[in-house]
Amino acid sequence: MLDPEQIMGVKSSARPLHKPKSLSPSITLLLIGLFLLSLILILFHGFSSLSISSASWDFQKWRSELGANNNDARDDLNSKLRDSVTFLPLKDLRFTKTAMEGNTWFMSSFNDTCEENESQFLYFPSQASKGRLLCIKGHDQKDGTKNSYALAWPQSLPNSTTVLKGLTFVSDTYYDYVNLWHGLSAMVPFVGWSMKNRCLKPTRWVLFHWGELRDKMGLWLQNLMEANLGKVLIEEMGKGEGPYCFEKAVVMRHNVGKMGKEKKRQVSDLLRCRARVFCGINPSGRGKEVGVSGEPIIRLTLLMRRGSRSFKDPTAVITIFARECALVDGCLLEVVQSEDQSFCDQVRVMTNTDILASPHGAQLTNMLFMDRNSSIMEFFPKGWLELAGIGQYAHHWMADQSGMKHRGAWWDPNAEEECPDPKQQLECFNFYKDGKVGHNETYFAGWARTVLNQVRISKQQAMQSSQRYSNVCQC
Repeated sequence: MLDPEQIMGVKSSARPLHKPKSLSPSITLLLIGLFLLSLILILFHGFSSLSISSASWDFQKWRSELGANNNDARDDLNSKLRDSVTFLPLKDLRFTKTAMEGNTWFMSSFNDTCEENESQFLYFPSQASKGRLLCIKGHDQKDGTKNSYALAWPQSLPNSTTVLKGLTFVSDTYYDYVNLWHGLSAMVPFVGWSMKNRCLKPTRWVLFHWGELRDKMGLWLQNLMEANLGKVLIEEMGKGEGPYCFEKAVVMRHNVGKMGKEKKRQVSDLLRCRARVFCGINPSGRGKEVGVSGEPIIRLTLLMRRGSRSFKDPTAVITIFARECALVDGCLLEVVQSEDQSFCDQVRVMTNTDILASPHGAQLTNMLFMDRNSSIMEFFPKGWLELAGIGQYAHHWMADQSGMKHRGAWWDPNAEEECPDPKQQLECFNFYKDGKVGHNETYFAGWARTVLNQVRISKQQAMQSSQRYSNVCQC
């Protein structure tokens, strides 16, 4: 039986079971806070999605508008640059009276690049052109002032431009591309430039004479260039009136100009070697040829011509040289008519020539194909010595520049007719310059005898020497 205190203790510890348990204030506040936070997150997510979508759209729109503005600005700038391209006449009339001082009338606003021993040239695009391309407009063959040139950036070429890919050789000459000597003088700088620049070959040629377009070069010159620089494609620029812009261009306008003698000889060696390969000619061993008596073979060639500056009596001249040749052991005479020879015929004859005797004229340019140290004898009609000035020494210079020995010249003192007005120097030279060449038997015989003896001694010394010049096709 429980005592009253125990009963009271039980009563005091008992709790009514049906009465709900109340939450503490802190828990209540926590629950309310979580509810509100959830609501805020739900509302913020919806708003944020809407805002981000709107912001993304605004950014894309801004970027698109900015790109469009940039494109418009770039197009506007290119349009302005395109419209600002200024074409100048290829032939500057201010310099026509000083053309022989450097031919500055062609593209006169540019200065050449000059390197020691090399030819003067222009190259586009370059640092000097600020990366701009050379553009030429017009194809007039009678007036160089109607043809023009300009520079333009690749991204801003003039409207209706034709872009010519690859490397273009652009030439302007005071003379022409048909005459052998004049044509060779214009082409030598390009061969020299190619040698210096990894033997680069042009895709095409553009030819000018006083700024007037030319559409061909002589067959002799074309064969020589094909032997050295590949197929010759001459651009006529006749497709529409728009300009032609060149991806890369080398411009020569001074012929051999300031090219050094050493470089000229290197170019001559290459031209000679390539021409022989082109024509299938192998000259190896020729320098060691000897006759029955053991004397070195000396090949003497009379290179004749018809018409202007031909011999008045070719039979008499042939007789003189044949007689003198017969007196020298090992001498072989060949008489060749220059007009009857193809390019490779001329290369073959000259390859087998030690002494070349010929009247002054373009045919003498074939000396290029003779071995170094070969000999040249030249004949002039009356008037050249008195009136021609330095022009009469053209082949003398060429002999020196190609490693030959010019053994002198003979100027005919007589003419079939005399100039009607001796005081008019230019008119008298034109009167005499294409006259025929006579002969002096005593002088010709003595001169031939002297040269034959000089060549005989030279060849004997060369045969005894272990060091002999050898043609090498460098490119």
